[in-house]
Amino acid sequence: MPQPEIHAISRPLVVETPSNFPPQYNIAPTDQAGVIWKGEDSRWHYEVMRWGLIPRWWSRPIKGMAPMHNARAEEVDTKPAFRDAFKRTRCLVPASGFFEWTGDRKARKPHFSSSTDNQPLKFAGLYDRWKNRETGEVISSFTIIVTDANPFMGEIHDRMPVILAEENWDARLDAPRKDLLVPASDAELQRWRVTEKMNASTYKEADSVEPVPE
Repeated sequence: MPQPEIHAISRPLVVETPSNFPPQYNIAPTDQAGVIWKGEDSRWHYEVMRWGLIPRWWSRPIKGMAPMHNARAEEVDTKPAFRDAFKRTRCLVPASGFFEWTGDRKARKPHFSSSTDNQPLKFAGLYDRWKNRETGEVISSFTIIVTDANPFMGEIHDRMPVILAEENWDARLDAPRKDLLVPASDAELQRWRVTEKMNASTYKEADSVEPVPE
């Protein structure tokens, strides 16, 4: 399997991406990352896509579009950029954890949050496939849905990714269930400071997620 996180999926996956896709430690918007989507045959597919949704109806150059790497839970069913994907093409985004920052822009302090049982998290996401009308190139892309922070995450940020419990994975993929887009409980997460080297999106080393002294 190309990503360590997908070993934790307790069912067969149709892998749509090269088997040598390497582990990633500091994924930034427009980078490639793996997502899981459900086919018409009910089989789960794992595919690497661009982080930053490009809606299929987008008709202008990608370079000038607003960032769409996150979608607010409260507006996924109404905002034009996301509402079509919310109805049709939902996905899970497996990850070891996620980063947030404290401090001002000149002294940003990164923090890494993961599950307390050290199992990969599954974020709620949306995906789509956009076709360049001039070249015919097809780009598959995704966004991660975010919601209000729980008290634990609220110590450092006012938002957090929607983290889905295993019993809700199929429900999330099968239907546009907005009621599932809620904060995880405090007890599910742990957090530590990490190296400030990963403030640069180009820093992709394994120590991006290693604890450092406060």
